[in-house]
Amino acid sequence: MRSATFRTRVMLGVNAVVTVGLAFYLFLGPGCLVVSDLADPAIRSTGIPRAAWRSHRYLAPRYARWARARVVSGAAGELDLFDVPSTEWPIFGSVYYLWATENLQAAWERDEGRSDSAPAVYAAEAIEACVELIMDPVHHTWVRTHWGDGYMHRENAFFRSLIIAGLTSYENLTGNARYREVLLDQTTTLAQDLDRSRLGVLDDYPGECYPIDILAVWACIKRADQLLGTDHSAEIERARRAFEGEMLDPLGLPPFCMDSHTGEHLGPSRGVGNSYVLIFLPELWPDLAPEWYARYEAHFWQKHCWAEGFREFPPSEPDREWSYDVDAGPIMAGFSPAANAFGVAAAKVNGRLDHAYTLSTQVLAACWPLPGGGMLGTRLLSDPEHAPYLGETCMLFFLSHVTPAGTTLTTGGGAPPFVACLLGGQFGVGVLILLSTWRTWRRKRAKPLPAEGVQYTVWLLLLATGGCLLLIGHASIGFITVLLGQLLPRVARAQ
Repeated sequence: MRSATFRTRVMLGVNAVVTVGLAFYLFLGPGCLVVSDLADPAIRSTGIPRAAWRSHRYLAPRYARWARARVVSGAAGELDLFDVPSTEWPIFGSVYYLWATENLQAAWERDEGRSDSAPAVYAAEAIEACVELIMDPVHHTWVRTHWGDGYMHRENAFFRSLIIAGLTSYENLTGNARYREVLLDQTTTLAQDLDRSRLGVLDDYPGECYPIDILAVWACIKRADQLLGTDHSAEIERARRAFEGEMLDPLGLPPFCMDSHTGEHLGPSRGVGNSYVLIFLPELWPDLAPEWYARYEAHFWQKHCWAEGFREFPPSEPDREWSYDVDAGPIMAGFSPAANAFGVAAAKVNGRLDHAYTLSTQVLAACWPLPGGGMLGTRLLSDPEHAPYLGETCMLFFLSHVTPAGTTLTTGGGAPPFVACLLGGQFGVGVLILLSTWRTWRRKRAKPLPAEGVQYTVWLLLLATGGCLLLIGHASIGFITVLLGQLLPRVARAQ
């Protein structure tokens, strides 16, 4: 056997380190993290799992840097008016982060936290960056274009609720009342607008009314009342008219969209919408929550041989079994990522710990947690340019919910085969990469390399270029460039 030259040994050795590192970072490490997360007693109980605390720590500095860079860039002023990921998601994600931070801070103050310092302290920079993005006038461009300069006082229910939610969480976390006047104005005027409306609903965008957003609006107003000392309990009681009788669909659940002037339903009740409103319903109208959850379970919960959870569309819509929707994500065999991710929080706050556990096992596995705190699965469902952390802030929000005291509990549940299959794939691919790396080392170090100097130079350039791209933030291109370096050295063909 011929001894490999120094340059060949360098190429093979460095490539082996890279591929082994990737095997552990992308496959074996995530598999171990999923196993650890599934063993966490909190996913079976009323508390917050360790995955939420880990994710919050990871996101704090990264979200702060991204949010501030996003505001400075001014990119929000030059977007396609109807492109949801670029317009809605940056503000929505920031509200999710603030909501989750509030949940974790409350748990920490109850001495239930898994952190040596308060979330409001170590995430202080991220909290400030979130509210700066939410209040940035440039980030309001899309709703100003829809509604004109009076966009803060003319319908626009979804956006105005985000303003209320973000400012409420911000003041609760920091004690800083610098946005108190705006918060009071929005809480008062939006409650008045809804109360005076004919059917108790308003449009989010011209001609687009989503009742699920209206229910969340009232939850945001109720939370703001607790901070401001205002009282909209009478309006909240009258708001039930928008969620009774003919305002509900034939299943007795809120339609996903409707005509705000006539009450005509423009779409059926959907999984993402039901899971979303059931997070807030127990704090708004606790008497309705058990009834709505039971209807949701009866018509949307399904069990296949490989997975179990909520459908996105009711069974009466069989043509939607395999499709894609911007709100739901990719729909597979009726399941949607959004309905089941939101469903984790909905099940937890409604005391359905059996559903919460079943959904959590699948969601935690599908998130593909990475060593260090990131989540590959959720990152792939986010917008890499305009909202790269939306999926992670969403999951953080869902996982940070607890079951309110006094809630009737239903325990049980199990991990469907989907979880074992995903774990088997992670460990299997990781082991195959290790075996392939060993085989490559043994094979290539014993064969002559044609044009060894040229190969070595090209390999060095690819590795150095890829490394520089990774360092300056071009992760995808840098990663691909480094992988191209793994194609070298090329050995001579056998004669």
